[in-house]
Amino acid sequence: MPQRVKVSKLMAYILRHSPGEFGLKPDREGFVPLDELVRALQTVYPDVTEELVREIVERDAKGRYEIRDGKIRARYGHSFKVKLDHEEDTESRVLYHGTPRRNLTRIMREGLKPMRRQFVHLSTSREEAIETGRRHGKDVVLLIIDADCLRRKGLKIYKAGKNVRIVEKVPPECITLAV
Repeated sequence: MPQRVKVSKLMAYILRHSPGEFGLKPDREGFVPLDELVRALQTVYPDVTEELVREIVERDAKGRYEIRDGKIRARYGHSFKVKLDHEEDTESRVLYHGTPRRNLTRIMREGLKPMRRQFVHLSTSREEAIETGRRHGKDVVLLIIDADCLRRKGLKIYKAGKNVRIVEKVPPECITLAV
């Protein structure tokens, strides 16, 4: 695995799940000083530079990270509470979620829940949803979500990455199809 990929995975772990483990204290929006993140990454990968971190952020196809005013954060996927200030998605009509088939019965009964995360992650891309689902098992089902149904239920959809959308939950009646 290339060094850049390893560093990106560690960045995601630190910024989404365990900043304290690396001596970082995120603000209420999940931002940490960029130089402090670089030092934390250097405890595992001594050759990491701020330039490499900026390159990872710029080249990330899913838009997982954001740098603002000398600080960096993950845009989604947190397992600790953060106040995200993402733009609301009012245009999407259909969203997707990939999940292992073994979860389908429960999901169709209970809907999608954030589990150990703050939000449910959805995608505007079928392919990306399937790819994400495959990280949890080979036999993947693609759920098709009615975004207007979510809005009628009073649930706001937020733009968290290029194709990533987040929502508090997805009630089963908003899941229109599983393929």
